Amino acid sequence: MTAVQDESRAAQAGPGPDPATPPGTGPSARLTAALTAPVRALRGAPRRPLLTVSAAAFVSLLTYAIVRHFVGTSMVDMIVYRAEGHAVVNGGDLYGFRVTEWALPATYPPFAAMLFVPTTWFGVGFLRIAITVGNVALLGLLAHLSFKLVGWPRRELRPVGVILVMGGGVWLEPVFTTLRYGQVNLVLACLILWDLTRSDTRLSKGIAIGIAAGVKLTPGLFAVYLLVTGRVRAAFVAGFAFLGTFLLGAAFLPDATWGYWTKYMFDSTRVGKTEIVDNQSVRGAVARLLHTADPGTLATLAAGLVAVGGLAVAAWASRSARWTPRAEAWGVCCAAVTAVLVSPISWTHHWVWCVPMLVLLAAEAAHESSRPAAVRRLRWRPVFVATLVAFCSFGMWLVPHKGDLDQHLSPLSQLPAAVYPLAGICFLVLAALRVRARRSAAGVPLVRLPATAATATATAARTGAGAERQQAPAAR
Repeated sequence: MTAVQDESRAAQAGPGPDPATPPGTGPSARLTAALTAPVRALRGAPRRPLLTVSAAAFVSLLTYAIVRHFVGTSMVDMIVYRAEGHAVVNGGDLYGFRVTEWALPATYPPFAAMLFVPTTWFGVGFLRIAITVGNVALLGLLAHLSFKLVGWPRRELRPVGVILVMGGGVWLEPVFTTLRYGQVNLVLACLILWDLTRSDTRLSKGIAIGIAAGVKLTPGLFAVYLLVTGRVRAAFVAGFAFLGTFLLGAAFLPDATWGYWTKYMFDSTRVGKTEIVDNQSVRGAVARLLHTADPGTLATLAAGLVAVGGLAVAAWASRSARWTPRAEAWGVCCAAVTAVLVSPISWTHHWVWCVPMLVLLAAEAAHESSRPAAVRRLRWRPVFVATLVAFCSFGMWLVPHKGDLDQHLSPLSQLPAAVYPLAGICFLVLAALRVRARRSAAGVPLVRLPATAATATATAARTGAGAERQQAPAAR
């Protein structure tokens, strides 16, 4: 077996079962195990690194709280969610109201508004604190799921990594903006990653993706990812779960459901302007490049090309697990990047998928650094640093963008104004080059070719010869 195959098998196998998990297979035992898992993980972590990282995370979060106080956090999206909940409870026009000084409307499906009803039970002041604390906790959960997806680092070190991400991740611009607006992006990312890190043999795999798509439509692309990677049952489960969210909305909010799916879903003016720097999608980048509010067919073709290419790379990476370590992690991250790239409007806070991206690149850099110096090629470390800088740069906010200046950016300002689309496309290209290099090094075709009679005979002969060689030692 080659070293590549050993590495791939180890990465795909994951961390293995936790020997500290309490015995029992019933729902009660599983719930107890889930609730006590963080405590057991912290107990098993090395003490000194844990204390050091915890102190650093505390300082970082305290600094964030001070900066947040002086910068000001409107949490406007939280206020919109609360207004949606009130419309559901009071029987108001879900898509007719406007709130905040920016006159923001509801833009999500009716199912999402039903989920926002609990926000009406509390005052805005309490919600600001609760949602902020909850989002920081979700950031830690997203880090945990990202480590599980990647299969790195060792199990005992993961609590250290989770605390590090919780403390330092707030300075990633997508996370910072999610906290500032009180957004739901971290919830959706955790739902999707939880689903994708479960075994393919689970009958319910795909259900969380369908629910996430019922809140925002973009996560539906992960159902397509499941389909093109051969997990047809999970893709259909996601589809039926999404259908369930539609039926729930139709049952409890029939008028709003009819209005959303026949009219408001297609009204892009309710969401925001395409050309502003807040929009970090391919369409937004093309609009700014063309100095227009309506980039038209060219942007549609560009987004379509990225959609096909991104999904192809994601499927190619996932299906190359035999030769490529962390293949599924690459596939999932490519699908996530594709989703935010091709959405007509992807606000900067939609790019919270930078967390699993950075974890994956850090794993590649760590593996590369562990090689003997004679064969070491430090290529992933600069890639990781460049990606980290891109998502911490706040580059789109540094260019002139007040008023209609978004449509008149200079060529030099176009790069920071489109920093996330550029980073996303580079990530997809890098993923394709990585898979190609791994498959070429293993001496296998870049794509699976249809078997001819001659190749089938040759394969059977090689298989037979291999079986004879394996039996020969026993005969001797």
